[in-house]
Amino acid sequence: MVSTSTTHGTGYLEHCEEEMKQLFESKTTVLFIPFARPGGISHSAYTAKGKEAFARIGIELKGIHEFNDPVAAVQQAEAMFIGGGNTFLLLRQLYAQQLIKPIQERVLKGMPYMGTSAGTNVAGRTIGTTNDMPIVFPKTFDALQLVPFNLNPHYQDPEPDSTHMGETRETRIQEFHVHNTQPVVGLREGSMLQVKGDKMKLLGPLSARVFLQGQKPQEFKPSHDVNFLLDSV
Repeated sequence: MVSTSTTHGTGYLEHCEEEMKQLFESKTTVLFIPFARPGGISHSAYTAKGKEAFARIGIELKGIHEFNDPVAAVQQAEAMFIGGGNTFLLLRQLYAQQLIKPIQERVLKGMPYMGTSAGTNVAGRTIGTTNDMPIVFPKTFDALQLVPFNLNPHYQDPEPDSTHMGETRETRIQEFHVHNTQPVVGLREGSMLQVKGDKMKLLGPLSARVFLQGQKPQEFKPSHDVNFLLDSV
């Protein structure tokens, strides 16, 4: 679960290339879901961009829109990557294509899953902590629930010298916790969460900000134990 596909000064997926090699080791093809793009770039063009990045690590990327049966494509996939864009649009399309349960079932059986941005948002319990605007309405905010907590990719800290008087990301997540109990992980740019079985690690150069209902936010470095988040109820 990667915060972003592109960090400052790097190419598409370049900053997480080594982690991709490890995740997709021994895989020859990865199924790409490009549904998060709200226009301006076609599914084919988005997939072509991803193909270039995956070709660098010797893996063929195939867009799910290239298959006649999307459900069968998920059921037969070696691995999966869901890219960024608008989280509301992505989730609506996942439900419309009846892909929620097939993805859950495959990941439960060990299929490698990678998401960036919106693809990371939908890996959590709900999409209630996305930064995106609700340009469309999915049938529910319930997401893939591959992990039992919510995520906030692109998490930003307040600028000390800023004169902006609007809500910070921290404030909005605290507002979320007035009505919701699950933890929220704020992933800064360049950070990612790696889950293998019942173990989870924070990867990347930065700490993550973890929000628990009724508690002060906590900072967790990559060296810290974050496995307790997998036991969230």
